[in-house]
Amino acid sequence: MALSLNELSVAELCAGLAAKNFSAVDLADELIRHIEEHRGLGSVAAFDPDNYRRQAEASDGRRKDGGSASLDGIPLILKDNIDTQDLPTTGGTRALTGKIPSKDAPAVAALRGEGAIIAAKAVMHELAFGITSNNHVTGPARNPYDRLKIPGGSSGGTASAVSSRQFPAGLGTDTGGSVRIPSALCGIFGFRPTVGRYPGEGVIPISKTRDTIGPMARTMRDIALLDAVMAGKSAPDDMPVDLKSTKIGVPRTRFWENLENEVEELGKGVIQTLEGEGVTIVEADFPDIWELNDSTGFPVALFEVMRGLPVYLEAAGYGVSLEELIDGIGSPDVKGIISSQQGDEAMPEAAYTAAMEQHRPKMQKIYADYFAEHGLDAILFPTTPLTARPIGEDETVELNGNQEPTFPIFIRNTDLGSNVGAPGISLPVGLGNGLPVGMEIEGLPGKDERLLALASTIENILEPLPAP
Repeated sequence: MALSLNELSVAELCAGLAAKNFSAVDLADELIRHIEEHRGLGSVAAFDPDNYRRQAEASDGRRKDGGSASLDGIPLILKDNIDTQDLPTTGGTRALTGKIPSKDAPAVAALRGEGAIIAAKAVMHELAFGITSNNHVTGPARNPYDRLKIPGGSSGGTASAVSSRQFPAGLGTDTGGSVRIPSALCGIFGFRPTVGRYPGEGVIPISKTRDTIGPMARTMRDIALLDAVMAGKSAPDDMPVDLKSTKIGVPRTRFWENLENEVEELGKGVIQTLEGEGVTIVEADFPDIWELNDSTGFPVALFEVMRGLPVYLEAAGYGVSLEELIDGIGSPDVKGIISSQQGDEAMPEAAYTAAMEQHRPKMQKIYADYFAEHGLDAILFPTTPLTARPIGEDETVELNGNQEPTFPIFIRNTDLGSNVGAPGISLPVGLGNGLPVGMEIEGLPGKDERLLALASTIENILEPLPAP
């Protein structure tokens, strides 16, 4: 039986459209049905089927006239903090409900320039400050493998929609793990590029130092296609990496500690598979990096968000003040964090300055020296120490018989790369108790193409996950 169109990857859809096996309107009609059937997942924040169909008709017209572009007719879903001039950009928060920016984010404009259709916006953790996507304003996004579980966050709706085949691919944003965590929990690929690889404008901000847009898809080929367009590069060739000359570091401290049993077992299996393919695994820890990391993450994010949000609100022309924005926050966890940054409890400038001028540069040097000393191409670790947990466990979750704070335990492994500005890719490696597990490979800042090629090569030796 032929695959349904909603099962196809971006690359397969591009090939099928080019060969005229089906039209962009055929694809639109099938996806519109599929999105309606999956409404209960709560992954879609805004979707105008008539507008999508009109854009699909225009794409078919371009193809008929011989003027189609590389992504013509491909529908994408974007996290609801990335500016789109034809759909609301609300950050999932009440004060911005229905607000439409005057122009697309540059990364979105690049995708549209290649014919991509921005068909929908995705539910997210409110203002991107969390990892559950249990949004009290929009309602929660749900995990396609178990609707009672979180999809991760803060780009949870994008991960849920791509995993459930409502869209072939989409965009999230990643400050401390918000592309990689939901990708891991929903069984897809998620790429956090080096900060600055794509233009950062047109995104509701947390941290100019740490924020980046990131593509999310069901294949590495699709990640690479979207990356090339947003980075202004030519489409990547299939360049397999010689695994026999590849060295991957496995730093055990923190990354590999206190793991859910299924995560640990699947992680060991990936290492064995890589060794079987000739990869050299280097067991070595980072010296003295974790205290620096812990002194960097929150000072940078909390100090920068309170300065970045008012600038964004003014630039977007929303006519909403920071105070009105904060008053409208509906999720208690987010309200607590943002409200704490007003008045005496706010992050002191001295802590921010120390993080930016001392801790972060030291950490970046330790990270670069570690790669150089061991001759590494990447490091490898579980994206999250645990699989998806029930919706509503916003404060604490169970891990190995103990209650752990929800946010810190889920970002524990993704946080370091965010703070040093490194690229990282979460790869789906299997199911534990029926729930997806992700492993992350992370590289040196600026070495994104090398990491993408390595992840693509590793994808070919891993078993694909069954669809939810």
